[in-house]
This record gives sequence, C-alpha cells and structure tokens, in this order.
Amino acid sequence: MLHVLIGADDYSIRQALGEIKKGIGDATALMTNTTVLDGKQVTLEHLRSACETVPFLAEKRLVIVEGLLERFEAKGKNGKKKASHKLEKTEEYIEFAEAVKKLPPFTELVIIGGEISERNPLLWELSNMMKVRGFPLLNKPQLSQWIERRVTGAGGSIAPQALALLIRFVGNDLWTMSGEVDKLTQFTAGRRIEEADIKAVVSDAQEANVFAMVDAVMESRLGVAQELLQQQFRQGAAPAQLLIMLARQVRIIFQVKDMRDRGKTRVDIQHKLGLNSDFLLRKAWDQADKYSMARLREVFHKLLEADLSIKTGKLDGEIALDILVAELGLKGAVSAK
Repeated sequence: MLHVLIGADDYSIRQALGEIKKGIGDATALMTNTTVLDGKQVTLEHLRSACETVPFLAEKRLVIVEGLLERFEAKGKNGKKKASHKLEKTEEYIEFAEAVKKLPPFTELVIIGGEISERNPLLWELSNMMKVRGFPLLNKPQLSQWIERRVTGAGGSIAPQALALLIRFVGNDLWTMSGEVDKLTQFTAGRRIEEADIKAVVSDAQEANVFAMVDAVMESRLGVAQELLQQQFRQGAAPAQLLIMLARQVRIIFQVKDMRDRGKTRVDIQHKLGLNSDFLLRKAWDQADKYSMARLREVFHKLLEADLSIKTGKLDGEIALDILVAELGLKGAVSAK
C-alpha cells in the first residue's frame, strides 16, 4: 500500500507515520522489517529491491522514502539545462511512478516530502493512485485549538492571555510547541496555566525561532524575518546572543551540507557535530537542501561583519541586526546546488 505525506508541518507528518506503523502490527517485528531511504540519492533498483524484499517473520514490511518528491521540483532560473538532462528527469519520474504501481501486497511504502508544488510531476502521478495527505502549518485559530486540546488532554487548562503569549513566543512549530506544552502542564500540576507560567517556563523555544528566522532571511521573506527578530527583542534576547545563535545555525547547516556532499551518513554527521538534539539535526538537514554553499558563505560573512560593527561601537546592536536582516532579506535566496 502507498502513503504520501507532504507539507511544512513535520510534526503532524511524523504523527501520521506513527499511526501507519501502529496499523501495520507488532512494533518489535516491524523494527527488523523497516527500511528508510534517502529519496534524493536512491536509485530505482534500490527502491524496487527494498519494496520487494519479503518481510522476515512478519506479514508486512515498511519502506520510508524521504526527499524523493523534492528531486522533481522545478528549479529556479539559475541557468539553462540541457535537453538531454530534462529528458532523463522525465523518464526517471515515470519509472519511479511505474515501480510504485507494482508494489507487492506485503509492502507499506510511505513517501514523505516537504512543501511540494502541485506541479511536481511525480506527485501528480502518485495522486492518481491514491489520496495525498497534506500537512500545512497551522494558522493561529487552528494552533490555538491544538494547544487547548493538548493541555486539556493532560488534565490542565490555559488562560486566554497565556495561550496568546505562548503562541507569540513559540510560533507554529509543533515539535517545539508540544514540548513546551508538556513542560507547562507538568509545571502547573493541574492548575490553570497563566501568563507568568509562560514567562517562567518557555525559554528553549528561542532556539526554534532562530531557525525560523534563518529560513525567513535566506528565503527573502523579509517581513517574517523582521517580525521574528523583533519577537526575539521583545523576549529580552541580547543582540550579541542572537548573532551567536544565528552564526551557529548557519555554520551547522554549512557543515551538514558539506559532509553530506562528501558522502557522510546522517549518523556520522550527528556524531561529528555533537548534535544531541534530533530537532536540531532535522532542521539543519532540511535547510541544507534549500541553500547553496555560496549563499551560506555570504550569510555567515554578513553575520561576522555585523558582529564586528557592534563590538567596535560602530552600530547599536539592535540597529545592526535590523540592517543585517534587511540586507540579507532583500538580497534574495539562491537555489541549492
């Protein structure tokens, strides 16, 4: 059976994947019958082999492919492509689609993608086979409902003002939000969550918001980047601290991209960079797909220039960061190569 899960809401996608796993059967048996493939690198033969391997002491096997749809996204206007290359790409997505149509009955194939265009040719082929499940980021009313359900499910409640402040602090990253809500319900132990509790407990969300700001800056979403920057200032973040965090995230993305290009595995990269947080690795991994090495170097050097201008007293910290975000946001993102 085929499942296609796409969208920017990675948390909900992982929840949906968990439900698929539960529906397959015994978790212990599934561990030895699960294959995870990097869709950006996987060959047609490797995919077929994984799907056609008979499950060991179980009725089903699970094959998860991440990044395959991204291979067939339309590229930016960064140069002309040879006609032969276009032809190869056309033939490739058709071959992958044909292979998926011939799945053996014992295989559950899950194809996971991010924000995929409706014009993606492989997605279009797959959507003709089954219903694609989309997981866009929640808007503010949806996010409010999601938080209230989670708080209520944990036996608690939350004041409207606290709910609004929590959303302002964390945003709509459900990975971060779920952790913050869990911390808050444990901290309040059954009483109503108030604004003071948000201010006392919600601090780690800053790391996630910095990732979001990196994305917004590099993708030329200037308004979003500026709002996220001001949000950090409202929360009391010092400009020097923000520069350090931004530089660290860009450096991690650069290192992940570089090591991946040199054939290093996900496990090797996580160990080499000392990333104990799966969230940090996952975000850096996704962002490494989006940006070219040239763009990453440019952003990193701009960060260093801003740091120097603050330390030498040339510019006030907040002004330096405002200028930095405006310059990078207006510059425009360069497609990953």
